[in-house]
Amino acid sequence: MRVTAVEFPAEGYVLLKLTDTECPLPPIRAGQFVEVRIDDSAHTFLRRPISINYVDSAANTLWLLVQVVGNGTRWLSRLGVGQSLNIVFPLGNGFSPAAIGQRLLLVGGGVGMAPLLEYGRQLKAVGAIPIFLLGGRSASNILHLKLFEQLGTVAVTTEDGTLGTRGFVTDSPLLQQLLAAPGMPFSVACCGPKPMMMAVARWAKAHGVDCEVSLENMMACGLGACLCCVEKTVQGNVCVCKEGPVFNINQLTWQI
Repeated sequence: MRVTAVEFPAEGYVLLKLTDTECPLPPIRAGQFVEVRIDDSAHTFLRRPISINYVDSAANTLWLLVQVVGNGTRWLSRLGVGQSLNIVFPLGNGFSPAAIGQRLLLVGGGVGMAPLLEYGRQLKAVGAIPIFLLGGRSASNILHLKLFEQLGTVAVTTEDGTLGTRGFVTDSPLLQQLLAAPGMPFSVACCGPKPMMMAVARWAKAHGVDCEVSLENMMACGLGACLCCVEKTVQGNVCVCKEGPVFNINQLTWQI
């Protein structure tokens, strides 16, 4: 695919907008990912998994929000407009579809917010009600805030209190408000650092709320061949890249 825009929404992050001028994008479920080939690198031999951040079918464009943490992602941050990027997609299984009027709480932390933007867009398009709870160390870690606000209600927590409620996502008053609100029960979709996802899963289980999480295990092939992303589940060991990355928490063996 060809790079049409390179943006830096915050320090340590790069947003790549890609288009294919020859073929229309295939159907993409929120929560699926791409495997990116890192060319001309003496240090990076395997593809890198990146969540699909946003899809604009009319423009035949998809976005990749990348946290710059190593040689592979640093190479991606240096791409320029017009360059080509070799990706394999869409891979994995995404978040569950929703019904008209269904309420879903989308909880994201750091770069884990990336797939929730597309999930929120897809939910709103079918008449479901996305509600967002975003968490980070500080205000600079809250990404795409204005775009999330265009899709639904947004609550924010930061560990240093620079934006929204001070603390973790599980400290947000929004959680109790949702439990107390009348109407259709809600479910939770979560992506972010594992300690955050486990805390959200623990809260959801304690309150009888259905919850899905998107795991961020190390992946190399994206096809279930290399076995480096294996996760233990109630049905045995599975490859996150093929069976996930999205799982219902009842499938996992987390001690919560």
